Amino acid sequence: MDKKTHSFQAEVKQILHLVTHSLYSNKEIFLRELVSNASDACDKLRFEALDRPALFEDAPNLEVRIWFDAEAKTITIRDNGVGMSADEAVAHLGTIAKSGTREFMAALEGDKKKDANLIGQFGVGFYSGYIVADRITVESRRAGLQHDQGVRWSSEGTGEFEVEAITRAERGTDVILHLREGEEEFLSAWKLKSIVGKYSDHISLPILMKKETWDEEKKAQVDTGEWETVNKAAALWTRPKSDITDQQYQDFYKQISYDQEPPLAYTHNRVEGRSEYTQLLYVPAKAPFDLWNRDKRGGVKLYVKRVFIMDDAEALMPVYLRFVKGVIDSADLPLNVSRELLQESRDVKAIREGCTKRVLAMLEDVAQSEDVSQKAKYAEFWKQFGAVLKEGIGEDHANRERLAKLYRFASTHADEGVSFADYKSRMKEGQEEIYYITADTLTAAKASPQLEIFRKKGIEVLLLVDRVDEWMLSHLYEYEGHTLTSVAKGSVDLGKLQDEAEKKQAEAAAEAAKPLIERLKKSLEGRAKDVRATTRLVDSPACIVVEEGDMSGHLARLLKQAGQSAPESKPILEVNPEHALVKKLDSAEGSEHFDDLAQVLFDQAVLAEGGQLEDPAAYVRRVNALLTGT
Repeated sequence: MDKKTHSFQAEVKQILHLVTHSLYSNKEIFLRELVSNASDACDKLRFEALDRPALFEDAPNLEVRIWFDAEAKTITIRDNGVGMSADEAVAHLGTIAKSGTREFMAALEGDKKKDANLIGQFGVGFYSGYIVADRITVESRRAGLQHDQGVRWSSEGTGEFEVEAITRAERGTDVILHLREGEEEFLSAWKLKSIVGKYSDHISLPILMKKETWDEEKKAQVDTGEWETVNKAAALWTRPKSDITDQQYQDFYKQISYDQEPPLAYTHNRVEGRSEYTQLLYVPAKAPFDLWNRDKRGGVKLYVKRVFIMDDAEALMPVYLRFVKGVIDSADLPLNVSRELLQESRDVKAIREGCTKRVLAMLEDVAQSEDVSQKAKYAEFWKQFGAVLKEGIGEDHANRERLAKLYRFASTHADEGVSFADYKSRMKEGQEEIYYITADTLTAAKASPQLEIFRKKGIEVLLLVDRVDEWMLSHLYEYEGHTLTSVAKGSVDLGKLQDEAEKKQAEAAAEAAKPLIERLKKSLEGRAKDVRATTRLVDSPACIVVEEGDMSGHLARLLKQAGQSAPESKPILEVNPEHALVKKLDSAEGSEHFDDLAQVLFDQAVLAEGGQLEDPAAYVRRVNALLTGT
């Protein structure tokens, strides 16, 4: 066949123009795409040879070879796969049979215009070679054809390409890139090996490059003439679990996470069903520095049929599990999958749900273990990641109960590590609610006067001091039928936990205190929403509470610290009629110091609750006046 000149399909011309003039980012993607194509050609040959073993000819071992010529400024990617006939070269390299061209063109508009990753996401990966080359030559022979039925395809990526017949002994394809000026950085074995390691390390067939050694006389690396495999050629996650040691799992984790500590736990499974995929997922033992950046993409790498697609595929894992590292290899997703397509795919949703359940199961195994070392591991995990895991209660309704079982808190019985199950096991006979209090610090929570009646009764109260706890409580209302109840909201009704004598005593004290309470309401008008006798105090004179349904003082402070507005709501002052200070206040009726005593009592209650005084100077003046009797 004489050399013939053909014109590119119109869509190809558009793509080539964009590739050569617009795609500047991440140029190294070209090697990923060409190696992926070479691997696909080998897979196709393997499939066709099932019925026609003779197609293997005299080379049954499939492989990809890469080499460069610094003088000629060329890079060659060779595979011994199925190859192409002359007609196939014209059809495959000059036209685009697939749909998706229009979407590809649209995706290159706006901010994505320079994203070279898109070239592979729409099935036009061959043309990525023109990101770095001003001419590409392809030499190929289809498996099963005669040696003189090879083909050479060549083009500068403009409007035309040339095709001619050649004699080629080997089946398969050579893609020869003639690099344009300024792309000499790719004429380096180290550079090419690093790209292979980054994108194609887990291609299942060997990728070979020339072995180099240091020549002291030339002060340079020189070609030894030997070939070496530069990828692992067998993805860890594709191997049977029985063939992989714990050390190999840990080494792989360190490779993908850049973490020098071993993981807390890992899981390796092949999932079959509506979606077929392999998952190898790790839970780190230590939190990364950017854990609190919710905009950071997740730590899961996506592969499709062992071909690397993208890092940090956030669609595969919910935001509250953003600390999980690992690999997901799908057998169903297309190689041209994009981040936008990931968000919409039903297969991806199934993978996400399956991976979420698997991670939660891993954590459950550690959390529920009776082994002392495992318990210690989970306690440390909770310190590192507990606050992030609490985000899940509002984001993942389907797993709300499982998440609640993983949560740990401080309480009046223990400074840390209290689960809802632990709390429930210690509930008093007749107790129906789970009691909690929120505060800025554990010290403040422990010192809260609202806890006094609960301490007296031996009733455990959870002490919630993470900033995320208030948000968590807006989504977590109960646990296994027991309502979560704040000890600082509404009236305390201990129900069956309070005997009749105590109830009558409280009622009598409240009745006797009515005149005092009325005077306090007048003195504190504008500051307190209401004043009432308390049933929750034992040792303190007064405390601040809010109505059921109102925003807690703790949450209001958090919002203000974050620069957000909080609804204005006045607190309720509860006083303990049995306390000496309240009795003194009652005896000060008509005294000029009554109003000052009332204001001091209110201010002290605000401080004890962790709040800030609107007028600290006025509080100091009143206290000084009372101390000096002036």
